[in-house]
Amino acid sequence: MTAPSEAYWLDQLQEDGYCIIPQLVAEQQIAALDADLEAAFAQAPLGKGDFYGHRTKRFGSLLRRSQVAGDLVLQPLVLSLARAILGSACDRIQLNVAQAIAIHPGEIEQFPHCDQDMWAGRKGDHEYLLNVIWPLTEFTRLNGATRIYPRTHRKPVDNLESLDDPIVAVCKPGDAICFLGSTVHGAGRNQTEDVRRGVVIGYSLGWLKPYENLWLAYPPAVAKEFSPELAELAGYVQHRPNLGNFEGQCPSVLLRDEVPEFPQATDSLRPDQKEAVREFAETRRSGR
Repeated sequence: MTAPSEAYWLDQLQEDGYCIIPQLVAEQQIAALDADLEAAFAQAPLGKGDFYGHRTKRFGSLLRRSQVAGDLVLQPLVLSLARAILGSACDRIQLNVAQAIAIHPGEIEQFPHCDQDMWAGRKGDHEYLLNVIWPLTEFTRLNGATRIYPRTHRKPVDNLESLDDPIVAVCKPGDAICFLGSTVHGAGRNQTEDVRRGVVIGYSLGWLKPYENLWLAYPPAVAKEFSPELAELAGYVQHRPNLGNFEGQCPSVLLRDEVPEFPQATDSLRPDQKEAVREFAETRRSGR
């Protein structure tokens, strides 16, 4: 049986606001990630606040905790879907978050919300974010599986009473739960005696301030060990024109063995901007 195409999953995302891709990566890969994060899960404190949850653990900086996390960030189908969803509104996408979440027994249902509400910009013209939840343990109806409200990306939600029933994202390690930043969702209640664990990896428009402060999570000494593509997603690249530069240069200069004390400020423009600026400059230099 042929696996569904990228276009199939993209259609589902655009129509329903979410999709669940079964067994996108091997369960052994997810098990390796879970093992890499075991010590961090044990040491991380329970959260503080009714949104984050008092019986839920959260921690970020996953790319320096496990190489497998970086592999998931670069998963080809997911990355292609993120670029298809977000690419019309930005020059390049960026990593928005890489966070581990453990919902412990007794945690209540999370407040239903849209992740795009982090940003105050006008909504409805384009998407801001694509999130992907990778279960580390099986997600069930009883242990807090994510609850997603289909098609809420197409209409504003004025109050919780106006929401229809959610779907419960029951799935296993290796599956990928993808949903738009405009889709209402929330973690479920954990009514079991077991901990529900997963990681969320999110991609956002490259000109937004990301949820996770990438340069503190992955300073140059850490990011220089990343592949060029992963380093770019983690913030070591400019978003044209000239946004996010370091001393007028691409911040990837900080990943070199030798960093000049005074980098040479260099344009980073889109082709249309570069041509317009070139023509203008030529007329001024020629005296026309």
